Amino acid sequence: MTIIRTISPVDGSALGDFEVSDAQSMIDKMAAARIAADSWRSLPVKVRAKVLLPFSQLLMNNLDGICELIGLCTGKVRSEALLGEIYPLLDLLNYYQKHAQQILRYQGLPTSPFAFPGATAGIERRPYGVVAVISPWNYPFQLSVAPILTALFAGNAVILKVSELCLPIGELIVDMFGKLDLPSGLVQCAVGGQETGEQLIDAGPDLIFFTGGLNTGRAVMQRAARHPVPVILELGGKDPMLVFADAQLDRACAAALYGAFCNSGQVCVSVERLYVQQDCFEQFLQMLLDGVAQLRVGTDWHGDLGAMTSAAQIEVVQAHYQDAIAKGARASGPLERQGNFLKPVVLWNVHHDMRMMREESFGPLLPVMAFTDEPDALRLANDSEFGLNASIWSGDIERATRVASQLNVGNWAINDVIKNIGHPGLPFGGVKQSGFGRYHGAEGLRNFTYPVSGLTNRSRLPKEPNWFPYSEQGYQNFKGFMDFVYGAGSFIQRFKRNRAALEAFREYSAFDLAQRWQNLKLMLTWKRDF
Repeated sequence: MTIIRTISPVDGSALGDFEVSDAQSMIDKMAAARIAADSWRSLPVKVRAKVLLPFSQLLMNNLDGICELIGLCTGKVRSEALLGEIYPLLDLLNYYQKHAQQILRYQGLPTSPFAFPGATAGIERRPYGVVAVISPWNYPFQLSVAPILTALFAGNAVILKVSELCLPIGELIVDMFGKLDLPSGLVQCAVGGQETGEQLIDAGPDLIFFTGGLNTGRAVMQRAARHPVPVILELGGKDPMLVFADAQLDRACAAALYGAFCNSGQVCVSVERLYVQQDCFEQFLQMLLDGVAQLRVGTDWHGDLGAMTSAAQIEVVQAHYQDAIAKGARASGPLERQGNFLKPVVLWNVHHDMRMMREESFGPLLPVMAFTDEPDALRLANDSEFGLNASIWSGDIERATRVASQLNVGNWAINDVIKNIGHPGLPFGGVKQSGFGRYHGAEGLRNFTYPVSGLTNRSRLPKEPNWFPYSEQGYQNFKGFMDFVYGAGSFIQRFKRNRAALEAFREYSAFDLAQRWQNLKLMLTWKRDF
C-alpha cells in the first residue's frame, strides 16, 4: 500500500494521508462506472437535470468550508476561491439546467424527395460512457466539478483524478456528489500521481478530459493513442493583453494587475504578455509600478496574492525572472520569496528572446513591452506557440473588434480580462499548443457526447433505384437525374433535357411522385401558354 500525504503550501501542515489507487482498483472502478453509466444514460435529460439540481444548494450551504479547504490545498486567498472556484460552477449549473435538454435534443434534418423519397433523417447525441477527468492543481475544485457536471448532464459516468497536491479536494468532490440521488459508482475518484493517470487511461475510459500543462498534455495524448481514446485538452497559455493609447488607462491598468497576479499568476488565462502602445507606454508603466507596490501578499482577509501551490512552479518563475534580468530586463523589484509566497514583479525592457516571453511562467511576473501601431501589436501578440485567450483595450470598439478577429486565439475579450472564460454560454478552449476541444456552452456539452445519425425509409416499394441489377441505361438515367438536380441552367431547362431519365424514376416515391409529375407538366403547360 502506497500513501500520499498532502501538505499545505501555506504553512506546511499535513492535510491528510491518502491511499494510492493501484491498477486493480482502477479496473474495479471502471467496471462500476460502466454499470452506473448504463443506468444514468437511460434517463431523459430533464430527469438528469432534476437530479443534479440540488448540487447548487450544496455549494451554497458549504461556501466557507469549501473556500477554506481550497485555500489550505492551493494557497489562494478566500476571495479568489469564492469567485474563481465556486461562482463559475453555480453559473454553469444554472445554464445547463435551463438549456441542456434543448442542446442535446434530437435534430431532424431535411431529405431530398427525389434522392430519399419517403425517408426521414436526423442526429441524436449519445453519451460516451465513462469520462476520465484529469484536473490540475491551480483550480482543483472548479476545473474538476465543471467537467464532471458537464459529463453528467450529457449522460456519462466520471472517474476523477485530481492533482496529487490537492487530494482532500478530490475527496470532498466525491462526497458532495454522493449526497445526490445518483447511481452508485457514477462519480468516483482515483488517487495518485503520473502512474495513476497512466493506469486510468489504460483502464479504457471512453473520453479523457485533461486540464494542465503542455508537456503533461502531450503525454496524456500519447497514452490515449495506444487504445485509442478521444481526448479534450485544455493546456497552457501565454496570453497577450493589448492596450491602445485611446483606452481608459486607469481601468486597463487595474485589469492588467488583476489579470497578471490573481491567484499569484497561476491561471491558464493569466495576462503573461502586456503590450502597450508607445504613445502612452511611459505613463502606463508608471501606473503599473504604482499599482504593483500596493498589492499585498498573504492569506489573511486583506491578502491579494496567496501562496504558490507548487514548489516546482516557483523554480520555473525564478528561472524566468533570472533569464530576463540577465538579458537586460528591468524590474519593479527583486523576486522576493518567503516560504511559498512570491512578491509580484513588473518587468520592462523585455523582448521575445526571453524565456518569460515565450514559455508559460504561471506565476506573478508581468512583462511589459511597447508596440507602435495596430499591425505591430498583432505581430507581437501572435508571435507565440500558444493561443488560449487575449484581451484588447481601446476606446474604439470597431478597431478592438478588428484586432480581436485577427488574433490566433480560442477566446478574446474587449475592455475586460479573464472574466470571459467564466461565461457559461461561451465555449472555452485553445488553438495551437493551447490544446483543442471545448467545454462550457452548447458546444462544450455536445463535446461530451458523440453524434449518431440515422435515416428511416418508409417506402413500400420492393427495391430502391440504386439497387441491383446495374445496366447501361440505368447509368444514363442516373446521370440525367444528377444533371436535373445539380446541372447548369434553369429548372425548366434541366427538366426538359432530362425528362426521359426522370420518367425512369417516377415509381420510386412514397409521396406519390406521379402526382408531382402531373404538377410539373401542368406548370410547364401554364408557362408555355402564358
